[in-house]
Amino acid sequence: MTIQNIHNLFLNCSSVSIDTRRILPNSFFIAIKGENFDANTFAREAIEKGASYVIIDNEEYYIDDRTILVANSLNTLQELAKYHRQYLKLPIIALTGSNGKTTTKELIQVVLSKKYKTKATLGNLNNHIGVPLTLLSFSKETEIGIVEMGANHQKEIEFLCELAQPDYGYITNFGKAHLEGFGGVDGVVKGKSEMYTYLTLSKKAVFVNLDDAIQEEKTKLLKRHTFSQENHEASVFINNVTANPFVTITTLGIEIKSQLIGLYNANNINAAITIGNHFGVSIQDIKEAIEGYVPDNNRSQMMVLGTNEIILDAYNANPSSMTVALENFIQLNKSNKVIIIGDMFELGGESLQEHKAIVNMLSNQAKIQCHFVGKDFYANAMVKPNFHFYYSFEDFTKYLSHTKVESQTLLIKGSRGMALERTLDYINK
Repeated sequence: MTIQNIHNLFLNCSSVSIDTRRILPNSFFIAIKGENFDANTFAREAIEKGASYVIIDNEEYYIDDRTILVANSLNTLQELAKYHRQYLKLPIIALTGSNGKTTTKELIQVVLSKKYKTKATLGNLNNHIGVPLTLLSFSKETEIGIVEMGANHQKEIEFLCELAQPDYGYITNFGKAHLEGFGGVDGVVKGKSEMYTYLTLSKKAVFVNLDDAIQEEKTKLLKRHTFSQENHEASVFINNVTANPFVTITTLGIEIKSQLIGLYNANNINAAITIGNHFGVSIQDIKEAIEGYVPDNNRSQMMVLGTNEIILDAYNANPSSMTVALENFIQLNKSNKVIIIGDMFELGGESLQEHKAIVNMLSNQAKIQCHFVGKDFYANAMVKPNFHFYYSFEDFTKYLSHTKVESQTLLIKGSRGMALERTLDYINK
């Protein structure tokens, strides 16, 4: 069966799924093999739960004419998504970067939704499976699509761009993330810049932070829509940025007070303003959208538990995002400050060095209680009255179990694998 034939069947379905736990009536199920499972074995269950068609790549699980046997289900998912993207012909904005992708994506969506019917990547479904699922979630009713792209090795962004074929691109930043897979910081820049290469060859446009020297240099040959706090010639000039702790921005003759903490979120907001401005969203609507956006999913969330104020930023961490989060927290005009940070993953041979740099960074903050959780921080333990190191989260819970946390301002940040949001259970006991 050709991709066109498969696409015609897909168009008659209400949704696409790769998980039988989330099957909806009249859905289109694609059986993807994982490291620890073979979704072909769930084909019959998918039909029984209401799927109209299932794609499999193991003929042993063929059921009837509702079953489509292909050579490779994952490849079919990707080819179908690419075909669907070409079929729709809608404008697509793609974004990648080391930090801030998901927050920026959500800000862009709330801004553009003021004027257009938009759809965007759900959560962080931004890899070789998530991007195709995102593309297949777009329909004829979608006026603008927003696709987040993640990567941890070379050629990944190039591949995702070939699938999504974006009309616009934005790179949030180049930071110390996934150093192991990319092969160092230079590798991060090279890998993420594959988006610029694609947009250059396809003669499409980019949104660019002119204050980032690397981005400014790499996009000189591209059609650019720009923002800057320094260059008055930018498409959107940012007059003023403050954060105490929430980011406030003055631009285009209006003040925008966000519910995002930390100066590190300023460029995420600036990008959304610039993109909204380019697509003709009024500055008043942009202001309403950004001011109404409240972060969740453990990303820069400001919350109150009992007598404690907490900045929960435990969704992910790398040396770049950790540094700016700590810098922001240190400058906050708060008393009784406590830092709880967990190991940063996927740093390869540079991991111990990068964890040591974070410990050293905090070594002169004698008034802040600092708790370091994880084996790489533990390997860089430093003897100071306000420093506390724990090899694992379980070790940290022993401290939390007999400690009353009251009237404190806390920053909680670590890589996803550390799951430091579990700390809240002990603070709220």
